[in-house]
Amino acid sequence: MPNLKPTTKTISLRLPQHLLDSIKVAANARDVPYQSLIKVWIQEKLRSH
Repeated sequence: MPNLKPTTKTISLRLPQHLLDSIKVAANARDVPYQSLIKVWIQEKLRSH
């Protein structure tokens, strides 16, 4: 069972269009989906506290 993924929950998040555009540009530069990049950034921020 090592291939099991953690349970996820769908949420809705409202962002200013310019912020979402910037996130998408950053994700594209890293060749990752923008939602995945948001998750990574949130995890990194939580670890630093």
